[in-house]
Amino acid sequence: MAIGKFNLNDAGALFKIKYEKLSENIYNSANVLLGRCKKSYNFVGEKMRIAVPQSFAGGVGSGSLPTASKAKYGKAEISAKKVYARVEIDRETIKAALKDEGSFVRATKEVVKKGVESYMRNLSRILFSDGSGKLGDISSGSGSADMIITDASFKEANFEEGDLVDITETDGSSNVSVKAQGLEILAVDPDAKKVTLSASVSATGGSTLTSIYMQNSKDNDPEGLAGVIQKASGGKNAYGITSDRRWSSVEENALSAAVSTDLLNKVMLSVEKKCGKAPNLIVCSYKQYEKILNLLEDQKRYTVSTRAGLKTKSGADVSFSGVEFMSSSGPVGIFPERFCDDDKVYFLNDNHIHFYHRPDFGWFDDDGTVFLRHASEDSYEARYGGYFNIYINPAFHGVLKNLSV
Repeated sequence: MAIGKFNLNDAGALFKIKYEKLSENIYNSANVLLGRCKKSYNFVGEKMRIAVPQSFAGGVGSGSLPTASKAKYGKAEISAKKVYARVEIDRETIKAALKDEGSFVRATKEVVKKGVESYMRNLSRILFSDGSGKLGDISSGSGSADMIITDASFKEANFEEGDLVDITETDGSSNVSVKAQGLEILAVDPDAKKVTLSASVSATGGSTLTSIYMQNSKDNDPEGLAGVIQKASGGKNAYGITSDRRWSSVEENALSAAVSTDLLNKVMLSVEKKCGKAPNLIVCSYKQYEKILNLLEDQKRYTVSTRAGLKTKSGADVSFSGVEFMSSSGPVGIFPERFCDDDKVYFLNDNHIHFYHRPDFGWFDDDGTVFLRHASEDSYEARYGGYFNIYINPAFHGVLKNLSV
């Protein structure tokens, strides 16, 4: 349908109509865990405090009236974190496509799709990380553009050509500071665990290059599974709650053993014993998934639907196929995730992973259009994302770690 006097405001409105639902569907279906987690969009105020029951309430006893006892509650506290994606659209391309709706969609579709996909890639990284924004620790590379990542911290999915990263260094007093910012990743060599950057970086005298972070993300990521589930008992966890017996998650150290049904059953039952509810989702690395496929080769594939209500909200019903593992509470899906550490298997209850968003999450259109003109370039940009954090109740989850790879 031709559109008369098609201008930039019309383009912005059309952009929202064509891509808002598409982007929302991608957000809810990029991977099985993101599709299953709870999401809300009414996080207002500086912080959110969540009351967490940590004991039974009321005194009990026989023979005479018991003395009442108070319930123990922890106060989990979360703050919104800023997570964005930016896409750039050439001005000439927009102008050339303004003659009709179809031309505009064809000209902008790929840019929009890639932008949201990249956002979801980063969100998957965040979900399986520890909130620090760290991609890996540097073993060597000072004075060079080639950074060698330590064996323990290298995760191939964390490093993509074209991403911009920051480098930190640590001085003799253990003070960490950002040494270089906005360096582009030019190449990744997984076998050598080497990341080649767009410029060489030299540590300041007496300091050592320590880590690579996603650009501007040091200590700015929302909370992730690694930072919440794998907290040691005692002290405060990511939400300011004491990690006591009732609050901590189940951690099973495989001590380099191969994944087995015995280990899977042990963690599954341990989580159920601790909190009264069995995990309803198992997520692991592709290496462990390959081993589990061989282990459970006689099991059929089945479908896991998205959370009830998603279809009404997004206009699409999304489902995922996976391997079935029989637990004490029935079949549980096992799914691979490339951002999961190679030696780990997570046992999760998606009813207790909640994304709290501030209102108007999605494409930014506060100026009446999603297109923002670059001051010194002949192009526009569009911004996607918003402000949110992830609340994970560790008591309902478990992790099997240090498996053989």
